[in-house]
Amino acid sequence: MKLSTKLILSFLFVSVFSAGIVVISSRILTNREFERFVSDRYEHELIEELASYHQQYGSWDGVEYEFKRFGHAPNIPGEKHPLSFSIADNDGYITVAGYEYDTGDLCPKEEFESGIPILVNGESVGRLILPNAPDKSPLDYEFLRRLNGSIFFSAIATTGLALLLGILLSRNISRPIQELTRATQNMKDGELGQQVPVRSRDEIGNLANSFNKMSTDLAHSFNLRKQMTADIAHELRTPLALILGHAEGVKDGVLEPNHENFEIIREEAERLEHLVNDLRTLSLADAGELSVEFQPVNVNNLMSDVHARYLTLFNQKRITFNLELAPGILKATLDPNRFVQVLNNILDNALHHTPANGTVELKTQAAENKMQLSIKNSGEGVTPEEAKHLFDRFYRVDEARNRDDGGSGLGLAIARSIVEMHKGQIWAESEKGRGLTVFIQLPLA
Repeated sequence: MKLSTKLILSFLFVSVFSAGIVVISSRILTNREFERFVSDRYEHELIEELASYHQQYGSWDGVEYEFKRFGHAPNIPGEKHPLSFSIADNDGYITVAGYEYDTGDLCPKEEFESGIPILVNGESVGRLILPNAPDKSPLDYEFLRRLNGSIFFSAIATTGLALLLGILLSRNISRPIQELTRATQNMKDGELGQQVPVRSRDEIGNLANSFNKMSTDLAHSFNLRKQMTADIAHELRTPLALILGHAEGVKDGVLEPNHENFEIIREEAERLEHLVNDLRTLSLADAGELSVEFQPVNVNNLMSDVHARYLTLFNQKRITFNLELAPGILKATLDPNRFVQVLNNILDNALHHTPANGTVELKTQAAENKMQLSIKNSGEGVTPEEAKHLFDRFYRVDEARNRDDGGSGLGLAIARSIVEMHKGQIWAESEKGRGLTVFIQLPLA
């Protein structure tokens, strides 16, 4: 059974059930209130007429014949017509007998006290005793019949209207779900990147928004995986081709088995090993299985050690390598070996892209409960849009650039994974021709 059908039947059931309760309760309350109205009208009319009769005649003589329309027996000449009411004097004795009493009977105390005083000129001339509710006239019954009929037909009309609204609402509710179902089935068939319209701001609208984001992210991840596979194949093909080419050349006698040719084979093998190790590191980081040993570390000391180790390399390329440390002790909980790996990857890039006589600045600073590291170089820089993708795997600012200068294209991607494992953030800021700065933000210990 479709969801829309279930919703329609649910609306119909609720409407019929609610209408039934309304009809039953309305009929009960209407009958009760109408009987009360008839009784009050009967009592008011009877009291006024009895008071007028006593005021006119000074007694209750002949009142049975005057008020025989309030009797219960048929109007047959010569037959006694018991009245539907009785009148007791102020002492409680029946002076006008109805069908339940005889003249001179003592009225029970409870019924006497519940009786209605008959006042003439402000004085009580008796008490009206009504043991039973008065009979309704045919007009009263006709009124009740019409009123109950109106309630019944109103319930039917309400149910029909509720059914119509239920159909419209069920379609409105089930429509986005049907769209989500179709989009999910299309994704199952391989059509990634499906989007559904967001028609509301409720839970279903939030579900549609979440689905659209999930679909976009999934398509993006799939495209990245395809691109990564192609990049890995490209990166592996180059060193493998060189290794196989030189090995076959030496074997066939085309190349001499000298130190130079063997060195080329060794360098490409090292490059291949480096790429494989980087891929393994990334896969372990993605799976959350990269081994880390967190411990409190003085970041200023760590940066000083890294600066000292790289200073000779920068001097050889005639690049000024400055270090500026924040005052005091900056302690963070991190894995020093992994974090040095991050700094190495960033500084290697700075070393390759900073021209001679350029400058690289290594800086630490603290702010509130966080610390920030920055590595700034005076190289050519990239556009702000390109800076956003520097930490993507195998990302190339210049697609035509080869990797003869070393590097697997995964160094910055590995750096981002390690920083995120430390609950930190890493990003780059740059403008074309104005150098590039990499920022790392970590929580203080």
